[in-house]
Amino acid sequence: MFQKFGMGEIIFIAALALLFFGGKKIPELMRGLGRGIKEFKDAANKDYSSEQPKASEKIEQSSHE
Repeated sequence: MFQKFGMGEIIFIAALALLFFGGKKIPELMRGLGRGIKEFKDAANKDYSSEQPKASEKIEQSSHE
C-alpha cells in the first residue's frame, strides 16, 4: 500500500502545499515543525533521573518526619 515516494510525487505534494498555503506561509510552517521535532528529541533524550528523587529517598524522608 505504502511505497517509496519518487521525485514526481514529492514535487506534486510540494506544489499542492504551495498552492494551499501560499509562498509566505510555508517557511513559517516548516520553522514551527522543526521546532516541534527539536523539542520532541530533546524531551526524549533528557535524563530525568537527576530531577526526581528515588523511591528509597522518598521513603527515608517521610520516615524522618
